[in-house]
Amino acid sequence: MTNPNNATISTIHLAEFTSGHALQIPTLRVLADDGTVFPGAKEPELSKETALRMYQSMTFIRVLDERMLAAQRQGRISFYMQCLGEEAATVGSAAALHEEDMIMAQYREQGALRYRGFSLEQFMNQLFSNEKDLGKGRQMPVHYGSRDIHYMTISSPLGTQIPQAAGYAYAQKLRGKANVTICYFGEGAASEGDFHAGLNMAAVHKAPVLFFCRNNGYAISTPANEQFKGDGIACRGVGYGMKAIRVDGADILAVYQATLMARDYALANNEPVLLESIAYRLGAHSSSDDPSGYRSKEEEELWRKNDPIARFRLWLLNKGWLDDAADKAQIEGLRQEILDALKVAEKIAKPGIEHLISDVYAEPIPELERQLSELKEHIRKYPEAYPITAGRML
Repeated sequence: MTNPNNATISTIHLAEFTSGHALQIPTLRVLADDGTVFPGAKEPELSKETALRMYQSMTFIRVLDERMLAAQRQGRISFYMQCLGEEAATVGSAAALHEEDMIMAQYREQGALRYRGFSLEQFMNQLFSNEKDLGKGRQMPVHYGSRDIHYMTISSPLGTQIPQAAGYAYAQKLRGKANVTICYFGEGAASEGDFHAGLNMAAVHKAPVLFFCRNNGYAISTPANEQFKGDGIACRGVGYGMKAIRVDGADILAVYQATLMARDYALANNEPVLLESIAYRLGAHSSSDDPSGYRSKEEEELWRKNDPIARFRLWLLNKGWLDDAADKAQIEGLRQEILDALKVAEKIAKPGIEHLISDVYAEPIPELERQLSELKEHIRKYPEAYPITAGRML
């Protein structure tokens, strides 16, 4: 007999509820705070070259975040978002992917972007929206994208990338490609309708997509315990009929191992997997946020002891894969390199105004050309309000 309800048919004779906490998912941890491996844990197979690339990506992003937040405070860029405390989650997961796997990010995954090979100059050009920016100056800072390294351009609205990832992964399957799509989002975005629609669609249509939730404790200023009542986010995947795993997001070895396993499963079975990273957002939500209004300094300092870079660095030192003095010198050199690149990027001219309507259609349609003409006329009428644009346009 077929089962049109697609639900387990079993019988009980006394009425009882199933507790919402019946399913409590454990957290995978491999690396202890002192850089040693937990007893009974198994290190993932990782070459020295890959491990150092992961570490260098993490340290690059940490220094970039420090420098660019300072640049925003100086008024040199308009906006910035750090991934402080979550570097292991983004870099470790990216390292477990293949280069042609699509990345659909939210806005705190610059570690994955760097691991893929996004250059310092490309970071700077996007942040300053200059004429060398791949997005032609049409996005806010930190809204990166690169066709060459399979990193979908970021969109500001929360959760829009989740159903898109389900569709993209389904297309990968139909084309017979041995690739997955990874979709990053925060636990706050998991409260959006797109989360539920995207996961359900991926599960029903068996799309090889990795849904990677960065549960960092806060949706801007709202703590997780005021966002949802259930046991985190991973348990929701089980409700949608997919595999799920929870991982210590400050443990890069655990993140790498979990993502590698999830990718293998998704490809072998043409099914989605939900991964939940448990870490802590050490910085503010963005340069527009002041976290002192909703969390204590004591709480932040407690979590600073769980620094993902310090933990991985100790592991590398223990293995003899990293030289302490050379590493410190390299980081100091990186600070100067980033500052030098910043000074160059901020002096590069802004994109021409005609780029406002390019790439929207193969050829600009008459309506867009009309709107661009009206804008140019407005700028000519008030050149003092648009000195840079007016000077280049005229």
